[in-house]
Amino acid sequence: MTGPRRLALAFLSRDLAGLWTAGTVLAVGIAAALLGDGTVRIVAMAAAVLGVLLLSGTLRHLIALRKARGRNPPPGVLVKVGGHRLHVLAEGSAAGRPPVVWMPGGHAGGWALHHLHRALREETRSILIDRPGTGWSDAGPFPRTTDREAREVLEALEAAGEKGPFVLAGHSFGGLLFAALARRSPGSVAALLLLDATPPDTIAYGPPVPGLARMKWRPVFAGVLQLFGLDALADRLSKGPPSPEYERLDRLIRERLGEVWHNARALERGPRAACASASIFDELTPRGMASIAWTTLPYEGDLDGIPLLLVAPGDMQDLEQVAEMIDDEAPTPGQLDAVRLQRFYQRSRERYLNLSDLSERVTAPPGTAHNFPYEAPDFVIEVVRQTLHRLAAGPPWKAQP
Repeated sequence: MTGPRRLALAFLSRDLAGLWTAGTVLAVGIAAALLGDGTVRIVAMAAAVLGVLLLSGTLRHLIALRKARGRNPPPGVLVKVGGHRLHVLAEGSAAGRPPVVWMPGGHAGGWALHHLHRALREETRSILIDRPGTGWSDAGPFPRTTDREAREVLEALEAAGEKGPFVLAGHSFGGLLFAALARRSPGSVAALLLLDATPPDTIAYGPPVPGLARMKWRPVFAGVLQLFGLDALADRLSKGPPSPEYERLDRLIRERLGEVWHNARALERGPRAACASASIFDELTPRGMASIAWTTLPYEGDLDGIPLLLVAPGDMQDLEQVAEMIDDEAPTPGQLDAVRLQRFYQRSRERYLNLSDLSERVTAPPGTAHNFPYEAPDFVIEVVRQTLHRLAAGPPWKAQP
């Protein structure tokens, strides 16, 4: 990430970014109007009026954000990690078993898997961590990187007084983060559950997915609009092109999370969470993966001795949507080899099994796709429950055929 872009994201991630921006526009407009004449004065007066409008909008935004935080105090603890605060929610009693730490996909806060946390906290110690910039956590320093956030998770758990080793359950990009954490600190991991974790190979060697850039920057632009109180315009920008599959998944996630979804969304108004996501998603490119491969990502055999479960669908129910997006934006639409694409995605995912000599494959229920933690939450809870039972039975852990 270039220096100017990193600085811009770091600036926009601050709550007062809108106030500083509006104040600067207003001050420059007034100063130029007083010192200039003719056309300069007219332009300066227009800038001053714009500054007033921006200032009014950002004050409304800050008031709304303050009210949201007042209505929704952090349910867990805020711990200091490297000068910024991370939110850790730990509930339930471990009763001698390893605590379970959840990490959702994308760069979402721990709240995004709260439905699984709610189900498991009645049986054992269950932990959610809001990644920097999400939920109740501060944005922290930029750039955001997988290596930095793996270290921060460990430090946050220690600062919160949580004792490992832990069962780490990470979905999608959260699984990639937990694989990196296991490589960094294998002694902290009792078992690693990769819930259809993002395979580095699909990014390094797969076909270009131009839509990823929109997914990265559109939320930032929408958040900037929210900084100045332009919520209606931000909401229209966030929705993007209509997609029945996206709308189905969005409804399902809201249903699973309930009030938690609404509370988190109120706390994340503005570009704070989106800036953190955009920063770390710079790694989701061939060049980005290459830059972190040796220092951050585990390779074959790096996690030997750690029980590893790759939990994922047996087929790719959602391949058609992915293939359609790739093909529509390709330089020569209609040339995509769909059979090769499916084979590539399926086999690159299975390479996670090579990380440990104690790995095994668990197939998600038929009819589910990448987001099976929302489609089949009871299945995920049962996988975790069985993992805890096998760990309690004592060594040796024997990989299932």
